[in-house]
Formats: sequence, C-alpha cells, structure tokens
Amino acid sequence: MTRSAATLDGAALLAEIESLARLAGDVAMRHFRSNVAVETKGDGSPVTMADRAAETAAREWIRRRFADDGILGEEFGEERPEAACRWLLDPIDGTKTFVRGVPLWGTLVAIAVGEQVLAGAAYFPAVDEMLVGAPGAGCWWNGARARVSEVAQLEQATVLTTDERFRERPDRGERWRRVTERAGIARTWGDCYGYLLVATGRAEAMTDGTLSPWDSAALQPLITEAGGTFTDWDGDASGFGRSAIATNAALANEILEALGCSISTR
Repeated sequence: MTRSAATLDGAALLAEIESLARLAGDVAMRHFRSNVAVETKGDGSPVTMADRAAETAAREWIRRRFADDGILGEEFGEERPEAACRWLLDPIDGTKTFVRGVPLWGTLVAIAVGEQVLAGAAYFPAVDEMLVGAPGAGCWWNGARARVSEVAQLEQATVLTTDERFRERPDRGERWRRVTERAGIARTWGDCYGYLLVATGRAEAMTDGTLSPWDSAALQPLITEAGGTFTDWDGDASGFGRSAIATNAALANEILEALGCSISTR
C-alpha cells in the first residue's frame, strides 16, 4: 500500500517531517568535525559525503513511507516529477559552515503540493534545536510554541544575513546597508540558522539574496506560523522565491519598505 503525505493532517505532518529532518540531520552529524573531504560542484558550491549520505537516507525513508510522493533534493535532483506532492530536501544548509566545524548549519525539509507548502522543518543537530511548522498547526521549537519577538524599533533590532557580499548588487546592497546602519546589531549568523533566530524571537530580520526551492520552502511556514513575515526581495509571500526576507511582525512594514519591497500574494 502506498500513500502521500498530502493526506495527513497538520499534527501528523509535523510528526513525520520532524522524524525525517532528525534522521537526515543525525546522519550528517556523524561526519561533523571529522575532516571530511570537500568537493566543488558545477555551480561552485561545496559538497561532502555528509551531504550525500544524509540526502540518501532521507530519500530512502520517503520511498518506504510515502511512495506516491516526489522528491526534490539539492544533491540528487528530482524524483517522480509527476507526483502531486513532493518533499524538498537540503541535507546540510550551510555546507561551508559545516566543513569549517562551525555548528550553525541545519537540515531543511519541506512538504509541498505545487507551490503550497504543507509543512517545514529545520533541524540543527550540532546545537540540538528543532523547528517544525505547518499552516494552521503552529511553529514549534524543541516542543514549545515558537514566536517572533515583539521588538518594534529598528534601533533595538538584530538583523542578519548569510553573506554580506550580496551588497555588491546595486539594487539591494545600498538598501540593506541603510537597514544595518540603523539596527542595534547587524551580524552574519546566516544560512538557515538566521531564520531559526527570527522564528524564536532572538533576532528580528534575516535576509538572503539567493535561495533555491529546497531552502526557501521549509523556511516559509516556520516564520509565518511563528507570527512573522516571509517574502522574497520582490515582496512575493511564496515559499518558492529565489531570495528571502524574514522579519517579525512589528518591524515587517518598516524593513520591507526600507528594502524597497511591498508584500504581495499569489
């Protein structure tokens, strides 16, 4: 008998996606700080045997439990593209961080039907933090309800990005510079860890200039179900943008306006 994750309710989705994120993240964790060999992919990004082993384990799990569903992963591409429901996998978000022995990397998993994200998970095994969320079912941080902060003044806010080199883009760099100059704290606690900090109220904004679907899809329900705002740099509130701006609710309008964005929905 086969089945699809699309048939599950919110609580069941959260349980399944948490199980898979934990499985894949724990596989990656076995290789952390082990002098793992690093290869360079065609796009110039790094990959290790840890990335591949974690995604392989995740794919095997999905095939056993949800054989009707498709899979899109960073390392091995698309499987069953005709499937209505698919799982999106980033086995190690922050591979550059991972290979340097820094613990602020995570495993991202999302479940989507078309571009409607049914659930997302971000697991950080090196710091023992799990974030799961699904529309209508909330966002949960290590079993407790996650909520964005109530900081309402940019001068008191912590704002984050993965890599400030995106500031070299003239259409975005100057806008982000103005935000960081006003903010109380500006840091590069980046990759998916920055979104964890926003969703749990430890930072007020996080942005990335470039993302892939296996990055952004998982992040959208985590931020929005924690009470925040998640858009791309065009203001599109989809989980499939090619960039991201995540904020708490109190500062969303001010930050998006400063970055030249206005929220739109599909």
